Amino acid sequence: MEQIILILMLFIAINCAFKLSLWRWWQAGIYSLIVAAFTVLAYPYAILQSKTQIADYLQNTEALQNMAVIITLESALCFGFCVTYLRGLYGKKNPWWAKLLWWYPSLLLFPVVFYCLTEAIFTFVGTAFSTTAYIVAALMLMGIPALAKAVTYFVPEKDLRLEIHFLISLFVCILGLLTTVNGKTVYAAADEPVNWNAVILALSLFVILFIVGYVWSQIKYPLIQRWKERKMKKRY
Repeated sequence: MEQIILILMLFIAINCAFKLSLWRWWQAGIYSLIVAAFTVLAYPYAILQSKTQIADYLQNTEALQNMAVIITLESALCFGFCVTYLRGLYGKKNPWWAKLLWWYPSLLLFPVVFYCLTEAIFTFVGTAFSTTAYIVAALMLMGIPALAKAVTYFVPEKDLRLEIHFLISLFVCILGLLTTVNGKTVYAAADEPVNWNAVILALSLFVILFIVGYVWSQIKYPLIQRWKERKMKKRY
């Protein structure tokens, strides 16, 4: 379970980098400055944590389910941003609330940074806590814009970056739901016999509608072509 959560945090960071690659460089710089300030301000709380507390939290199904709800909501915001951004690329006007989706970076990156800070404190035992926090903050300040710039360099097409951002958001959403399982089935499937009448009815409707659609397409397009030819003849 801990490995799945680590993979989830990695893809949250990658997804944030793809979102920031669609921003201007100074916007990504402001966000990285906020993350660095959060790192410095959070280290007094990070030093109070222990590996046992973190391990217990990762095994707490209720806490993970609450986190999965937050991950799902953020993924939904990412989906909405992708749709509105794609509409803007094709010249369609978006509603006023779509700007909120544009300016929303990623709040899930803050717990990821907090986890990285606690792991750094556990790793560098002989170093002062404040020094470790400032080093991690400096890495965030320089690393977040650099990662966004690297994404822009390797994937220069905006529409492709948007597509990858959408796919990673979907992957993050699925991983967030998987973390709620924690070794047990949350929703057990009901053991019921196969309803063959419903299966046959569904297949019959599919076949009938497919045949109707195929016949209609064979009739519709020749009629449209003839109508266009008659219109061209009347024009000339």
